[in-house]
Amino acid sequence: MALTFREWREDDDLKLNQLWGDPEGVQAGQFRAVLRPSSDEPWSRCIVAEDDGIPVAAGVVYETSLHPDRLWAYVEVARENRRTGLGTTLLDMLRKEAEAAPSGVRKLRAKVEPGTPAAAFAEAAGLSPIQRSAVIVVEPGKLKLPVFNDDGPQLDEAATGSVELTQAVTAFYNAVHGWDRAEMSLGKAQQMLLNEATGAAGAIVLRDKPKKDGGKIAAFAVSYTQERTDEPADVLVGYDTELDDAEAQAAVESLIAMLAYQYPVQLEVDESMTAVVRALEPLIRAGVARQAGSETLILSD
Repeated sequence: MALTFREWREDDDLKLNQLWGDPEGVQAGQFRAVLRPSSDEPWSRCIVAEDDGIPVAAGVVYETSLHPDRLWAYVEVARENRRTGLGTTLLDMLRKEAEAAPSGVRKLRAKVEPGTPAAAFAEAAGLSPIQRSAVIVVEPGKLKLPVFNDDGPQLDEAATGSVELTQAVTAFYNAVHGWDRAEMSLGKAQQMLLNEATGAAGAIVLRDKPKKDGGKIAAFAVSYTQERTDEPADVLVGYDTELDDAEAQAAVESLIAMLAYQYPVQLEVDESMTAVVRALEPLIRAGVARQAGSETLILSD
């Protein structure tokens, strides 16, 4: 190989995608979208490797405002150019670029599927798992609806633009991301999780008591499925992390039972979402819920 390296150009995506073929997994498909020309605002650096003038590999490292303590990194190499040290060379170059990141952050993180060549490459590069997540589908018609008293927990619809829901989503996101500190704000929650442009189609909340009696949100669900189909609806489920374990789990169980009463739903669950994990575990054992596809690992320095 006569290898040369240069910055990403506007038409590189067409050339590389044609050479690479279909993404080898969900994560590869997502990260291909962030391969783009280097930028200072937001900060990112993208490098392309050419073999005799033909692009065969690329790597990117970039900052995010939401998780400021680590940089995302991604490297992809054409199959016929693998096991030559090219991926390692690109990653080393990205680490060098990261030394100039304005945030001063040096740690890298990567997202992979377990058991894949990408996972083996990341671990060989010194990255270790810091989080594990999976998409769980809950089948309909198999859970009993919860029974609520007039003065007990209550289920309400919520506007995705409401301040109360936005505050609950913001607090939940920050609390369950202690493993990768988040700086979610009300504005970011609206923009990234609750805005119509993100696909947010509606929300329901479970209060610890009626709203007229000062009831607070114990758990919430935001749907990202605009139209009802036979496919599971994509839902974000969260809860008040200041509740004790049993209360939080009970709130999530009630909410999931309501969501999956008639239609299937799917949730992406990190291990850090302890009340959601505990609520789903018996459903998985009973065959009411199942994992869809592979798990996702996030690895870091």
